[in-house]
Amino acid sequence: MIHTHTLPWDKCLSHQLMPAIKKGWKDDGKDIHFFWGLAGQNIRQIKECEERGDEWWYVDVGYLTEQITRYPTPIINNYDTTYFRICKGNIHTIRGKIGDGTRVTKLEQQGIDVQFKGWLTGETNHILLCPSSPTVTYHINGISQEDWIEQVTNEIKKHTDREVRLRNKPRPGNQYWNTDIKDDLKDCHCLVTNMSLAGVDSIMNMVPAITHQRHVASFITSRDISKINKPMRPGHKTINDWIKMVADNQFTIQEIEDGIAFKVLQEQI
Repeated sequence: MIHTHTLPWDKCLSHQLMPAIKKGWKDDGKDIHFFWGLAGQNIRQIKECEERGDEWWYVDVGYLTEQITRYPTPIINNYDTTYFRICKGNIHTIRGKIGDGTRVTKLEQQGIDVQFKGWLTGETNHILLCPSSPTVTYHINGISQEDWIEQVTNEIKKHTDREVRLRNKPRPGNQYWNTDIKDDLKDCHCLVTNMSLAGVDSIMNMVPAITHQRHVASFITSRDISKINKPMRPGHKTINDWIKMVADNQFTIQEIEDGIAFKVLQEQI
């Protein structure tokens, strides 16, 4: 039985995504749960799924996509070019197969940046620290966002004398609101995050990253801060294969409703 967990706020995008999943996902009789984000009771209910041994999937914004408007209410600006990730048993995709590139070509035709441009060469100046939200940080790392920032900053400073700059998630009223991460990535030596999608922005803008092992970019990033002076910089083929995999793990609402997401993901896992 398909169980879709919508959040109580009527403007939440779960009220658009979950009906599409109900329509497009094959019900084989076993209990399968779908969660949008980690708000509400989702963390507790995910834990209960794990304790029972139930299959669960996490749904959230995609990796290579047109961005939604988040505030004051979430808005999908273009349904054809807005993609959502659907991850089995994790909040990021951490397993998948290299596709044939068809979906990458489609993204490129839609004007979405899917081109790996190589790595920055020459002088680089700073480390960019991009924490996940307080909720995700506690869920993944078991500590507050403030403690994560302090611990990671101290660890970074053990291995490099480069400046450490903080970029938190843009929220209305904070200093990062209406700023572009691309500006922070200029002359950046390495980005460090736990689970933030800033790690994807980093790779696509020529800056290597250090991420958590459960991050979608963990296939192509370092995970050891002691390596920060020489972070992993895979070659073009490796990055392009990763991009193909990522493109096969995100879908429009129409693709979810039409069963395309279900079909493609069965091949992925």
